[in-house]
Amino acid sequence: MQIDPYDILGVARDSGPAEWKRAYRRLAMRWHPDRNDHPEATERFKVINAAYELIATVEGKNEAKTENPESEAPEPEAEDSIARAADIRLNLDVSLEEAAAGCRKTIHVTRGKACPTCDGSGESGMARTHFCDACHGSGRVHDAHRRLVKCDACAGRGLIKERTCPDCEGSGRESAEVSLKITVPPGMLPGDELRLAGQGEPGDDELQAGHLYLTLVIRSHPLFQLHGRDLHCRMPVSALAMIAGAEIELPSLGGVFSHALEAGAAEQRTLRLAGKGYPGRGRSKAGDLVVDLEPVFPQKLNARQRKLLLQANAALMDDAAEALPEIAAWRAAHGLD
Repeated sequence: MQIDPYDILGVARDSGPAEWKRAYRRLAMRWHPDRNDHPEATERFKVINAAYELIATVEGKNEAKTENPESEAPEPEAEDSIARAADIRLNLDVSLEEAAAGCRKTIHVTRGKACPTCDGSGESGMARTHFCDACHGSGRVHDAHRRLVKCDACAGRGLIKERTCPDCEGSGRESAEVSLKITVPPGMLPGDELRLAGQGEPGDDELQAGHLYLTLVIRSHPLFQLHGRDLHCRMPVSALAMIAGAEIELPSLGGVFSHALEAGAAEQRTLRLAGKGYPGRGRSKAGDLVVDLEPVFPQKLNARQRKLLLQANAALMDDAAEALPEIAAWRAAHGLD
C-alpha cells in the first residue's frame, strides 16, 4: 500500500516496536467503529491497521497484530503489561562521593502534556480537505500484483478530510518542563537505573503514564578509579618510610586513615585493604581499596637531614652483615674488612 505508516501512526522514523504498538493501540481505541460513531471512523480504523501491519512487516516485528481487527476492539493487556504512554530515559550525572554515600538531586524533565487547544485530541478548528497522499488523489493504488485496486486510505475517494490542530500539528501534545526531587541510594554503580513510576509521558483515557528511567553516570575522579566496587589509586611514599615500615596516611572516600607499612625494600608495592573501597549495596559487599605505592627518594637535603642520614648509615654499617649484606659480602671478598 502506498501509505506512510510512520505518518499515519504519528511516530518518529527512528522509533521502535514498543512505540509503534503504543501508537497503534491508542489510535485503534480512538477510531474503532464500536467506540466511535464518527462517519469516517471505519475508514480511519482500516488505515490505522494497514499502517501498523505495514510497519511491523517491513521491520520484521509482527508481534502485536490482532487476528480480526475490523470486527473486534484490541484485547486488553495482562495486568503486568498494561499499555502505558512512552517512557522517558535520561542520564543522571553524579560525583563518586555522591554515588557512594547516596544523595538528593533535583532534575529537570521535559515531557508532553495535552494540548490545551484540542484537549489532546489532535483535532481542532474547521475540517480541511486535501488529496490523499497514498493514491495522490486518484482513489486507486497498485497491489502486490501491480493491479489497480481501491485505495484503503481514502476509501477510493481520493480526498481526505481532517481537522488537524494548528498548535500541536495533530500530535495532541505540547512540551512542558517539570522539576523532580529524587533520592539516589548509596552504593549504586555506573549504568544502574532508577525507575520513577508514572513520571514519564502523561497518560490519557486509554494509557497509563509512562515511567522515567535514570541511568547513573559517575563523573571521573581526580584520585580514584572505580573497578567494580574496588577503588584504585596511586600514591607516592617516602622510600625511607617503606624501608623502616613507618605509619602512613591513606586516602579513602570516608576520609584519611592511618596504616602501618611493613618494613621492606623501597620498591613499588600494592596494598589491598578489604572493605575499604566502594560501599556495598544489597547482597553486594563493599569493595577493596587498592593503593599502588611509588617509592620516592630524597632529592635535596638540608644540613640537619644530611647529618641524621649519615648517622643512620653509620649505624647500618656497624651491622652491615645483617642490614647491608651485599655490601658486607663485597667488602669481605675484596679484603676491605
